[in-house]
Amino acid sequence: MEVADFDFDLPRELIAARPMDPREAARLLIIGERLADRHISDLPQLLRPGDILVVNDTKVIPSRLFGRRGAAKVEITLHKPLGPGRWHAFAKGARKLRPGDVISFGLGVAADVLDKGEGGEVTLDFALPGDAVLAALERLGSAPLPPYIPRTAGPDTRDLADYQTIFAAKPGAIAAPTAGFHFTEPLLHALAARGIARATLTLHVGAGTFLPVKVEEVAAHRMHSEWGCLDEATAQMINAARSTGGRVVAVGTTVARLLETAADETGQLRAFEGETDIFIAPGYKFRAIHLLLSNFHLPRSTLFMLVSALAGLEVMKAAYAHAIAARYRFYSYGDACLIYPAPGARAGETP
Repeated sequence: MEVADFDFDLPRELIAARPMDPREAARLLIIGERLADRHISDLPQLLRPGDILVVNDTKVIPSRLFGRRGAAKVEITLHKPLGPGRWHAFAKGARKLRPGDVISFGLGVAADVLDKGEGGEVTLDFALPGDAVLAALERLGSAPLPPYIPRTAGPDTRDLADYQTIFAAKPGAIAAPTAGFHFTEPLLHALAARGIARATLTLHVGAGTFLPVKVEEVAAHRMHSEWGCLDEATAQMINAARSTGGRVVAVGTTVARLLETAADETGQLRAFEGETDIFIAPGYKFRAIHLLLSNFHLPRSTLFMLVSALAGLEVMKAAYAHAIAARYRFYSYGDACLIYPAPGARAGETP
């Protein structure tokens, strides 16, 4: 398949600038045998007792930094730790950076440029322990909002709270797992009262969220790896729910990717900790998940490819066309979909 097959036109005014308040008031498009317009607050009635929600507890770090190389301004977004004090980062103005340069960020924090890669990527050494780098980010950094969220002066104080999920606990992501934005304590209580369990894993969302697909053929794309952890107790909790007929409901594509990484051919989960670069596109057979709660994604993105693998490309194009006509709100702060797999999308099934 070609990347152009996943293109569509989106009116810019449908890109959400802020999340809904309250969060569960966001709209929810059901994508299955037919389309249905609902709201996130309807989730307890849409799911069944015995189902299990799986959520991502990664926490977005304020990884965007503004510094100077001499008199020149440099904008840095850290995206992957390499060891104590060392990070891969994207740099605006990277063309003029060279190994050996020093970038000063203020308050006594500086980083040496160790290496320069393609696409504006650099390797930085802060000469600080890892915890000290995270502490410096809390003082100097700002939320790494996606470029499609308009902020003339950069992220504001409201974004510091808005751009985190209610589950955020473990620092390490440079983008939020946005399907989790829609949950509040009242909604979680309603889901629990309905008999719907919840399990938690960690996947630190990384560079692949920001990078465009630059190849023409889908099969030629290579994902950046991201670190994730699914512990043994959580894996067994999810396996137990499956064994009694419960459906695994992945809250977001990050959860789906880690569950699929950790699943064997029968869909049984095992403990996993490490890097995953799994790339899910049409033709992939899902093993672990039964339903996916997901926001609306960018055209030509790996995330739109993933949801198209689950529901079918033509179904997703029709669903997005419906969402556009019905004025759903798109992208990180926008509305959501609850996606059922197309016949044959799961391992062991035939179309």
